[in-house]
Amino acid sequence: MNRNKTIAALDIGSSKIATLIAQVSEEGNINIIGSSSLPSRGIKRGQIIDIEEATEAIIASAEAAERMAGYNLGHIFVSVGGTHIISQNSRGVVAVANSGNEIVENDIHRVLEAAQAISLPALREILHVISRLYTVDSQEGIADPIGMSGIRLEVETHIITASSTAIHNLQKCVNEVGANIDGIVFDALASANAVLTPTEKELGVTLIDIGGGTTSIIIFNEGSPIFSLVLPMGAQNITNDLAIGLRLSIEEAEKLKLALNQKTEDLKEIDFKKLGIENKDQKITKKMVVEEIIKPRLEELFGMISDEIRRNDFSDIAPAGVVLTGGGAQTISAVETCRRVMALPVRIGIPKGVTGLVDDILSPEFATTIGLILWEKQDTLKEQSFSFDKVKKRLPNLPIRSTLEKTIKFIKSFLP
Repeated sequence: MNRNKTIAALDIGSSKIATLIAQVSEEGNINIIGSSSLPSRGIKRGQIIDIEEATEAIIASAEAAERMAGYNLGHIFVSVGGTHIISQNSRGVVAVANSGNEIVENDIHRVLEAAQAISLPALREILHVISRLYTVDSQEGIADPIGMSGIRLEVETHIITASSTAIHNLQKCVNEVGANIDGIVFDALASANAVLTPTEKELGVTLIDIGGGTTSIIIFNEGSPIFSLVLPMGAQNITNDLAIGLRLSIEEAEKLKLALNQKTEDLKEIDFKKLGIENKDQKITKKMVVEEIIKPRLEELFGMISDEIRRNDFSDIAPAGVVLTGGGAQTISAVETCRRVMALPVRIGIPKGVTGLVDDILSPEFATTIGLILWEKQDTLKEQSFSFDKVKKRLPNLPIRSTLEKTIKFIKSFLP
C-alpha cells in the first residue's frame, strides 16, 4: 500500500504564480511530481489588487500542476509577501507551573503566549512567533528547555505580522482552488528553509529574496531569525528602467534582461533582432546597458537594504555574508554589486532538499516554493505559527548540538 503523503505549495508573487506538488515518503524523502509557473495577474508588489484576475491565475497554475502530477491538491502551504509584512522582537516571561519545577510543553506554550502579547494596530495579525533562545533562571542561551528544572522561564522571539486585509484577500483567492490551506508562510522565511545552511544561520547570515515587485530580507543569527523586512523594489524595476532608457516595451525589456542574464556567451554588442525586437537599429553595447541602467538600480536596492540593517543596529551580526535568491538574484552583476555595496561575501542561493521532477525548478526563482514544500519537515526553526483560523502549530525545538556549537565558536574566533 502506498503510504506516501501528498503535499503542495503555492507561491503567489508579483511576477509569477508557482505551484508544486510533492510526495513525502515514510523516510521523509520529498519527490516532486508536479510543477507549474505562470505569469501573475491581479497582483502588485506582493498584494492582491484584483480578486477575480488573481483567482483565475492561481487556479490556472494549480490546475497545470495537478495535470502533471495526476493528483488533485489536498493540503497546501501558501507564501505571503509585500510591504505590509512587519517584524519585531519580543520577550516573554512566565513562572514554571509544575510543582517539581520541571519545565514541560505547557510552559513553552505559556511563555510563547506571553511573548506575543504585543500591541497590534487595527487590521493586523500575527503570522509567525519564532522562538530564538530560552533563559531558565539565570542560565541563558538554551535551545530547548523541556525537562530542565527552574522557577523562571524566559524566551526571546521574533514576531512577524501582516495586514489582515491582505491575508484575507489571499485566503479568498486560494480557497477557489479547493484545497485545505495548512498555513501561510512569509516568503523569505520559506526561501531560507530551502537555501541556507545550519552553519550560516548559526554564524549569522542575511538572506535577500529579490522578487518581481518586492525584495524580502531576513537575517539569521544563532540559528533563528532576528530581523526581517520587505522593500517595495524588485526585478521589475530593472525591467522598467530598461524599457524607459532604451525606449522598449515592457515585454521587450524583459526579453533583453533575461538575455543579459544568460552566461552562455559574453556579448559585447546587443543584437535586438536575435531577441525578436524589431525596429531597433541603433547599436548598443552590453557594457553600456549594464553600467548605466542595471547597476545603478542594483546599487540603489542594496544601498537601501544596508541602510535599513544599519538603522536597526544589525550591521555586525551576519559574518557569514549574504545569500541572494529569488528570480532577481540571477540579474547580471547582482552578486558583484551586492558584494561591493554591502562589503560582505555573497553567494547565489539554490534550493535543495527535493528530488523528482526538478530539472526546471532547482533555481533561485523557486526557492520560496521549494521552501514551502520543506516547511512540514522543518527542523531548524523553533516556531509557533498561526494560520488564519489561529490554529497553532508549534514546530519542534532543536536540542543544543555541542559539535556544531564548537565548530561555530572556532570559526567565529577568526572573524573580525
